[in-house]
Amino acid sequence: MDLIKRGHRLIADDRVEVYQKDEQTIVGEAPKILNHLLEIRGIGIIDVMNLFGAGAVRAETDISLIVHLENWSPDKQFERLGTGEQKVRLFDVDIPKITIPVKIGRNLAIIIEAAAMNYRARTMGYDATEAFENNLNNLIKNNSN
Repeated sequence: MDLIKRGHRLIADDRVEVYQKDEQTIVGEAPKILNHLLEIRGIGIIDVMNLFGAGAVRAETDISLIVHLENWSPDKQFERLGTGEQKVRLFDVDIPKITIPVKIGRNLAIIIEAAAMNYRARTMGYDATEAFENNLNNLIKNNSN
């Protein structure tokens, strides 16, 4: 809901049908029975297109990033700098995957949106982790003189 309210579009809730379009493209779409529908616990099923308009839904989209939400645990190590790239193979295509720890109080909509924007920046040639590492190396170099 938060992502829809922030201007993003719903493909599917809970279950996405996935198929390979060509040798480099995986596409996701809603199963016909779930098209435009979203379950909100305590409220029930809502029709996103009916409530928010046609701009709030989309029939299908290319899948370029998998965002895996995992319960936070103090025993588990989570990526901090973004240097450990994971991939998931769907059919014959490797899709980048990031794992985001889920904890009470975290605004997941904003975190997921930032993750997608950061991924897009990387695909366009800007890597914030690389910028941080360059800044760190320069700091070390300047302090060792």
